[in-house]
Amino acid sequence: MNEQRRPSRGAHRDDRGRQRSGSRGQGGPRRGWSESRPSERSRSSTPSRLVAYEALRAVTEDDAYANLVLPRLLRRHRLSGRDAAFATGLFYGSLRARGRLDAILAACIDRPLDQVEDELLDVLRLGAYQLLDMTVAPHAATSETVALTRRVIGAGGASFVNAIMRRVGEKPLGDWLEQVAPDRDSDPIGHLAVVHSHPAWVVRALRDALAGHGRDRDEIDALLAAQNEAPAVSLVMRPGLTDLEEMIADGAGEARWSVFGASWPSGDPGGMGPVREGRAAVQDEGSQLAALALALGADDLVLADDAHWLDLCAGPGGKTALLGGLTIGHDADLLAVELQPHRTELVDRSVATLQEAGCEITTRTADGTTIGAELPGRFSRVLADVPCSGLGALRRRPESRWRRTPGDIGHLGALQRDLLHSALDAAAPGGVVAYVTCSPHLAETRLVVADVLKRRQDVEQLDARSAVRAGVLPESQEGLELGDGPAVQLWPHLHGTDAMFISLLRRSGAHPEGTDPS
Repeated sequence: MNEQRRPSRGAHRDDRGRQRSGSRGQGGPRRGWSESRPSERSRSSTPSRLVAYEALRAVTEDDAYANLVLPRLLRRHRLSGRDAAFATGLFYGSLRARGRLDAILAACIDRPLDQVEDELLDVLRLGAYQLLDMTVAPHAATSETVALTRRVIGAGGASFVNAIMRRVGEKPLGDWLEQVAPDRDSDPIGHLAVVHSHPAWVVRALRDALAGHGRDRDEIDALLAAQNEAPAVSLVMRPGLTDLEEMIADGAGEARWSVFGASWPSGDPGGMGPVREGRAAVQDEGSQLAALALALGADDLVLADDAHWLDLCAGPGGKTALLGGLTIGHDADLLAVELQPHRTELVDRSVATLQEAGCEITTRTADGTTIGAELPGRFSRVLADVPCSGLGALRRRPESRWRRTPGDIGHLGALQRDLLHSALDAAAPGGVVAYVTCSPHLAETRLVVADVLKRRQDVEQLDARSAVRAGVLPESQEGLELGDGPAVQLWPHLHGTDAMFISLLRRSGAHPEGTDPS
């Protein structure tokens, strides 16, 4: 599988240097394909399929984020109910399955996929996913995909798409995978990469991560399968602003783990009162447990004056709001730092209702790597939820698996170390730092912590398991498996959460190696 973006035939560079296909207006026929006659255009595909196509093009061509582009398109096309659900399932499903869909399409097309027009390839991915993965009748999947081709590309591509769709429809998914996936015994990584639609380097990294975090490598099938499942919608209650009784009255259910969590059956919860008013929000339970480990679980671990808290990498603000809501009970204030101005605005929106309720939360656009030098030894609790590869959140951001490269890990590792050092410098003696990533990759988790511990004499690693349990519902304690410690690694296939890594470090009264204690 080619993980790099393919230039389209007839592509040219836009003013930002990206390759783009020539077009004749949005939604018009692309260069290299003839325009259809009016009689050929009379049959138009359904709006839900058009939305899925436009969203897929935005992600593959413009590097848009799936979770941001799809809601805009659903609103623009005024889709709701079953049509919106179909468009969502088709879009996210074909995006997750892109690797194996491409392997199957490559077996059906008589030329390399990088010689197929990008727009055509996205149409074929949508069509193949309907044939192989959805309960769409084969004739409907084929005819609707051909109709979509006529609408967005032109009549010249319709016959090609029709022929390929018929070839794809000759076999069920299982038979295709037996044909196109490498043999598991001779090439286990290649086999898993095709069957579970992950780049080979991601499969290898996740398998190593399982072993490195004390799990069995044989769990890799379950982990990859879980990352291809659409995640359940989890809600978080802003402390002091709502409660589970109100949430349930508005249609929510009980959470699996978090004491501040709730579940949502399906669809967009934006219309429910607490979410609409900023008293609740959508947030994965793994993210909630990471914030709660510091805000609730660290009470017995913090040995410093507990008046000032810090969120070092705050955007977009979900964990900030949960921390901020719990500052009142500790008579503390919270400083939320974010590097990008537009993400600082997201933090501002996340905490606005809490600020109105009296929480002392200050936001600031600044470089987190310099806060430790600027405000040394000030904070009793520091959350360092660092930028990472996102390999633990591929259920929610499936496009990341096709964008990330192994080279990204090294670049991120250097930044993660700088941020953790800054967080520790900002911590007061006796203060606790929570180092958090939404990736289980060893180079972003255990190796970062181990390297920082080697370089400093003023830091000790704490057992995070009891701190994480402090944020867990009493009735869920027995079923929560947290490994051997001292760090906690959550997993989609075990916990139903994103693969959050949580490590707690305490600053001692000693000085970092190489510094002057005077």
